[in-house]
Amino acid sequence: MSGPDLLVLHALRCVGTAGLERVAATTGLSESDVESELIDLAAAGLVTRFAEFGVWSLTETGRTADAERITAELESAGARPAVTEAFDGFLVLNPELLDLCTAWQLRSVDGVMIANDHSDSSYDARVLDRFADFHGRATVVCAQLSSALPRFGRYRIRLAEALGRAGSGELEHVADSTASYHAVWAELHEDLLVSLGIPR
Repeated sequence: MSGPDLLVLHALRCVGTAGLERVAATTGLSESDVESELIDLAAAGLVTRFAEFGVWSLTETGRTADAERITAELESAGARPAVTEAFDGFLVLNPELLDLCTAWQLRSVDGVMIANDHSDSSYDARVLDRFADFHGRATVVCAQLSSALPRFGRYRIRLAEALGRAGSGELEHVADSTASYHAVWAELHEDLLVSLGIPR
């Protein structure tokens, strides 16, 4: 099972430069615990803090250490076959998710594609229904992953939270915030690539 130091290190690998709030959301740890881990990781030369922006980022040493530790975790758990199979399922779903995000951000009016200003609630509701259908299938992939490695369990929770908040009227949680369905899905994509050692 991943320790908090690896969870924090790996969160930065998957989200890039980020503040405490985003790393906490990604890992499920409290902001104070995240900050404590980041301070220790910085002392070890694995992360660096940009004080003027209040954000943290991996160093090159940190990227190397994360790759080594994530690979070791995968192999010691014997999880590579299960994660590889789940990744295949992810790749089947990925184009559909991208199409859904496009449908959310653009719509056709008289044959012309325009930005969706979300003034047509019935259109948005139809797209959200499609997201809900998609989510049912995405949950299967997330369950496969969390059974193989528990740290993947956060993705299922965060995707469900994003969809729930979008359905409650917080529309930025579809594709327009760092906590959006699209953003969490992109983090999962990056995590899978890093975990399996697949270059982009």
